[in-house]
Amino acid sequence: MNRVVALIVAAGEGKRFGGAKQFAAFGGRPLIEWSLEAFQAHPSIEEIVLVLSETRTKKIYLERYPKICEVILGGEQRQDSVRNGFSCLDSLRTGFVLVHDGARPLVSSEIISRVLAGTKKHGAAIPVVPVEDTIKEISEGRVVRTLERGRLGRIQTPQGFAYELLKKALALASKEGISGTDEAALVERLGAAVTTVAGDPRNIKITTPLDLVFAEAIRHENRPGI
Repeated sequence: MNRVVALIVAAGEGKRFGGAKQFAAFGGRPLIEWSLEAFQAHPSIEEIVLVLSETRTKKIYLERYPKICEVILGGEQRQDSVRNGFSCLDSLRTGFVLVHDGARPLVSSEIISRVLAGTKKHGAAIPVVPVEDTIKEISEGRVVRTLERGRLGRIQTPQGFAYELLKKALALASKEGISGTDEAALVERLGAAVTTVAGDPRNIKITTPLDLVFAEAIRHENRPGI
């Protein structure tokens, strides 16, 4: 079967935020619930695996979101958390996996659809937003070079992968002791192509308390897809 599973990772300690940001209040409820609702509502998502830093609230999430099939304890690093969540997927039923940061509460149905379409067509797809600032490579306080802005992009989640492709990427990373900044980087190490789809500037990641202020402002814009 080619079931589509969303793997939502929300197990970080939130050191730069000052606490577990996934449970911070946002729009009247915990931040993580915004991502859960987006994937729960999407018609193409058949199951959700939620990875948390603690599982005491497991029963609550299982009851509130019917698509959640597992609530898994995260690992020391993000990649460990992804591996923990991935390990509980049914290899015979799962065809495609969308990995999403639980700290991106404003993910839209449109982005989920675009990433899934790209994943089904190419095997791996990630959402990208163009870089607007000039980016310079710096070493020891000095500029080494100015990078070509038109060839750069800010990467978002969800990132989509064929099940077998992500399985091989995680296995290779574990074998080589490699820690990637995202799952796409691990797939790239396999030599596999990763296609890009249009991201959304509103799909921001909450890292600091100031990001939460920005997210609230975006939410109140009341634009379609939010």
